[in-house]
Amino acid sequence: MRLTDIRTFIAGNPAPGVGGRYFVFVKLTTDGNVHGVGEAYCVPFHPEVVTRMLTDVFERYLAGEDPHHIERMWRRVYSAGYTQHPDLSLMAVLSALEMACWDIIGKEANQPVYNLLGGRVHERLRSYTYIYARPGDRSDVYQDPDLAAERAAEYLAQGFTALKFDPAGPYSAFDGRQLSLAALDL
Repeated sequence: MRLTDIRTFIAGNPAPGVGGRYFVFVKLTTDGNVHGVGEAYCVPFHPEVVTRMLTDVFERYLAGEDPHHIERMWRRVYSAGYTQHPDLSLMAVLSALEMACWDIIGKEANQPVYNLLGGRVHERLRSYTYIYARPGDRSDVYQDPDLAAERAAEYLAQGFTALKFDPAGPYSAFDGRQLSLAALDL
């Protein structure tokens, strides 16, 4: 079995873009027409740059290779970086390609990937969500505790049994607001 083809997909994320403005997926195909899919986690580049990075790494290091040789792939790509320490963006690309390889291996073995990685640990896992304002709503759940409670109740009604609330808010390095102990009202 050999890797023969790569396709990349950019999925936009509607406003407010919770989780990122876009998602980048990769689909690898083998000479036996087995497909595997992976995702390049948030990278601080335009998605077209990420797709070119995925294609470049595939063409230089994975095309024609056996998808079972994941450790070899990691070592070749990882050691190709300056001082053998690639940056995080390359790790996102490599992770996406590895996910796709594991997907191919699992399909070929007719097994879920978790069985290939040591087996299932839990029968069930809880899913959680962050507490956000409604789409299109400019209200700030970080400044309005009543709104945060209302949104939490809506998520519970949707079936979530765990919620996450970031006490620092959706701030960035460019936001003039800075969290302080006084703001936390401790």
